[in-house]
Amino acid sequence: MKEILVLNGSPRVRGNTTALVEAFVRGAKEAGHRVHVCKIQEMNIHPCIGCLQGGRDPESPCVQKDGMEEIYALYRQADYIVFASPLYFWSFTAQLKMVIDRLFAVMEGPAKDGTPAYQSNLTAKKCMMIVPAEEDHDANFELINQYYDGYLARMGWEDAGRLLVGGLMQVDDIAKKPNILMRAHDLGKSID
Repeated sequence: MKEILVLNGSPRVRGNTTALVEAFVRGAKEAGHRVHVCKIQEMNIHPCIGCLQGGRDPESPCVQKDGMEEIYALYRQADYIVFASPLYFWSFTAQLKMVIDRLFAVMEGPAKDGTPAYQSNLTAKKCMMIVPAEEDHDANFELINQYYDGYLARMGWEDAGRLLVGGLMQVDDIAKKPNILMRAHDLGKSID
């Protein structure tokens, strides 16, 4: 059984991203995994203040004490991290970007045995990305793929799958595409 943390960065409570996340979760649970979904829009999380003081306490790595405490606890246990967000201006939403920025605190802290903290404090995670978008062509996802690939490289994470889906502008567009919901379900079920 794997521990999966889904970070849902959609500002819409019942939008296309949430429908894709719910299908993914069903698949992952059918495969016997434990899934925790954080609906970031509903959490009290503040943006990074750039203090560079994080990492001193691995249990609570950021100096700000807010909804990130729940995410840090789930992050520590997680084998998989799923970044779910509608495509906003060719990137993640501000809600999800805020959480990603705050994950910087897990990299900070004192060096251990001469190894820089940003290297010694990283833990290998497998990651996935679920991104619905309005436009339906590869160039639309170019920037978010670069952004995601950069995080994989710098955080020591491994890509375990991406579901990038165009043609989903209106809140209920996903209901017209059951094949896409099945792809999300299958992505969750593919976790071994």
